[in-house]
Amino acid sequence: MPLIQIQLFEGRSNEVKRDYAIAITEAAVEIMGCSAESVDVIYQDVKKSDWATAGKLWSD
Repeated sequence: MPLIQIQLFEGRSNEVKRDYAIAITEAAVEIMGCSAESVDVIYQDVKKSDWATAGKLWSD
């Protein structure tokens, strides 16, 4: 049972998350040979102030 956790900046619409979950699930089914019912996708929305790259906050 694949559990796919996705972290992204907050603010994405439910429609975008839904479409992405469908695409990720379809890819898992094709590549891993599992059933769609066994694929779980969990979104974690992150504030830009809680994410840094190369020592710089994305909110800066």
